[in-house]
Amino acid sequence: MVSKIHTITFDCRDAYALSKFWEQVTGYTEDPDDPNEPEHEENYIGPVDGQSGLIFQNVPEEKTVKNRVHLDLVPDTTREEEVERLLGIGATFVADHRTEDGKGWIVLADPEGNEFCVVRSEAERAAAGS
Repeated sequence: MVSKIHTITFDCRDAYALSKFWEQVTGYTEDPDDPNEPEHEENYIGPVDGQSGLIFQNVPEEKTVKNRVHLDLVPDTTREEEVERLLGIGATFVADHRTEDGKGWIVLADPEGNEFCVVRSEAERAAAGS
């Protein structure tokens, strides 16, 4: 027996605003039968194929330490193009862990400070043979 992941939940101060940021990051959408609203304590976004989605829930405390769990994103453009796009919609740069051979990742944070990584795209990995 196994369990499958239903959703990944982010504790945050402004669930609505953070759901709107992550909609732009992932292309996920809210449930049309239960649209997200600023006054909701929880806001859901997910892919159209019914796979695992993201929930953003309001909590009273602020984030204070590094995430113990984070998302690794694979862009459909190049890693560098995606990093620039994400910085343009409100992400902040945290660290660069790229290696000389092109492997590695770039760490960014969402508007509430939750870290996430951007790795090479599938096309970049295929072109490098890894």
